[in-house]
Amino acid sequence: MTIHWCGTGLSAIPGLRRLIAAGHEVIVWNRSTDKARATVGDLTDRINAFDKGALAQVLHPGDVVVSMLPGDWHVLLADLCLEKQAHFVSSSYIAPEMRALDAAARDKGLCFVNEIGLDPGIDHLMAHHLVADYRASGVCDAANDLSFQSYCGGVPKHPNPFRYKFSWSPLGVLKALRSPSRSIRAFSELKVARPWDAISSYAAPLPTPETFEVYPNRDSIPFIADYHFDPDWRVRDFVRGTLRLNGWAEAWKDVFAEIETLTGPAGDARLKEMSDQFWQDNAYAEGEPDRVVLCVDLKAERDGRPVWHKTWVMDASGDARGTAMARLVSMPVSWAVESVLSREIPVGVTPAPHDPKLLARYLAEVERLAQHLQLVDHL
Repeated sequence: MTIHWCGTGLSAIPGLRRLIAAGHEVIVWNRSTDKARATVGDLTDRINAFDKGALAQVLHPGDVVVSMLPGDWHVLLADLCLEKQAHFVSSSYIAPEMRALDAAARDKGLCFVNEIGLDPGIDHLMAHHLVADYRASGVCDAANDLSFQSYCGGVPKHPNPFRYKFSWSPLGVLKALRSPSRSIRAFSELKVARPWDAISSYAAPLPTPETFEVYPNRDSIPFIADYHFDPDWRVRDFVRGTLRLNGWAEAWKDVFAEIETLTGPAGDARLKEMSDQFWQDNAYAEGEPDRVVLCVDLKAERDGRPVWHKTWVMDASGDARGTAMARLVSMPVSWAVESVLSREIPVGVTPAPHDPKLLARYLAEVERLAQHLQLVDHL
């Protein structure tokens, strides 16, 4: 079986190199073959200019297509996989158009794995582990009040006045700031039009305690079911969110104010202009270490008293192996590819796995990627 890895951007390289070095049959597809050769040319000469038609000609039943391309390509490639009886893997969120392919993928016995990067991805693994651990604890009870928090962010290891640096085009970050969010706070649904309207402080249980600014991201509520919370569990708080350095909100207040005014094509053009300027002023320098912090927390309380409380906390930095962001996004993709080939993943459209054996194996791999990984028991 052949792995067709599409896209060799900054977040794709460590996982791609791992698969090639492990001896898998890999064909690399990228819009610029020169850029692809610069990143993996020392390992392989099987590098093609990305073209959907050309890919279709060499895609065989049982192959795996990996999309590390922009999001609007994922469903197009998944459709091609359905046609050619191939599997599909992506680190991105499952779009409604992707989810709609579930029945067809199941009928054909195909695995379409998504949400298996960093966030979404590693955070899902941690959440599944916590829920399973809580279920087995002996204190799991429908009368308990549950609070779930998952915060992830790429932050500068060496802070700058802007309190943020960019690993790739800032446009995605700026667009995300225009997105509303839904979460649960104090047993009620919390809808927020803009992230800066719900910024709060979070104390991460790192070896040296550190506080960050956090805010809800996207729609957290569907993940209550995805993480296999029982329908009768009492959910006090449930939020998946973004983590930033303290001082970020103050440093970005003028950005927030301008984004609020941008509409239509002119607004999109201005957003692109801002993105270009931010890339020029606040991109990581060559070899400058980045940092990724991820905390996933589950707490159960009874009559206002904690009866179970654990947190997965991860702190990773760029090093000789490359950036932390690239490792933590692309390596889980490579594990999922191997699990698909080994028939360890269920058919259909799925997010990161929750199978206990895969959770244990994947989290052990995460420990090798991060400088710090710990399951903190607060009681």
